[in-house]
Amino acid sequence: MAQDESGMERRRRSPWGALALVMLTGLALMRNGADITMGPPQPAAAAALNSRPGNASSSRPVALVEPLAYAPASRIRIDAIKVDAPIMDVGTDAQGWVQAPPPQDPNLAGWYQNGVAPGMRGTAVVVGHVDNTTGPAVFYGLGSLEKGNHVEVERLDGRTAVFEVYGIEVYDKNAFPGTRVYSDTGHPELRVITCGGGFSRSRGYNSNVVVFARLVATK
Repeated sequence: MAQDESGMERRRRSPWGALALVMLTGLALMRNGADITMGPPQPAAAAALNSRPGNASSSRPVALVEPLAYAPASRIRIDAIKVDAPIMDVGTDAQGWVQAPPPQDPNLAGWYQNGVAPGMRGTAVVVGHVDNTTGPAVFYGLGSLEKGNHVEVERLDGRTAVFEVYGIEVYDKNAFPGTRVYSDTGHPELRVITCGGGFSRSRGYNSNVVVFARLVATK
């Protein structure tokens, strides 16, 4: 689980060393999922980013919300898909992939602790499994989100960062656009990521579902 606040200063460091590695390699959250007949929901075309190629920001004006200071993430709530899950810290493995939480716990998300804390200026990253060998997991419904849905991330300082979804994309894992997904837009943003696309027993899911959201309020 996320460490307590006593570790905040020690871990407040530049995120771009480890994150740059992730930007090059993309994500592999789950290589072997459950054999679910219908598969997880896939994003609708209407939820795609409304932007120029290579630019992850939406054309919608950005509301000015004061960024929060550093604090680790502790819980994520997405009412639209009935997600209410604790968050643990995750890093990268030896191959540079962002690690996912243990698949044995289907209701657990992971915050990429070497990056930006949710609510800070920059792009925070939360990941989770779409399923495991027993059935749907925490982000099974991620692909059904729509623009305007809210994602709330609780932090260990007692504050909550509220993000509004402005786009949902599916990217092939072999051509994951790290710069497009993780780049700093100049505002506090969040990416919520899970597996999606086609599935095979031998290789798992071939794509990642990525939710793009920006900070619209704090509590």
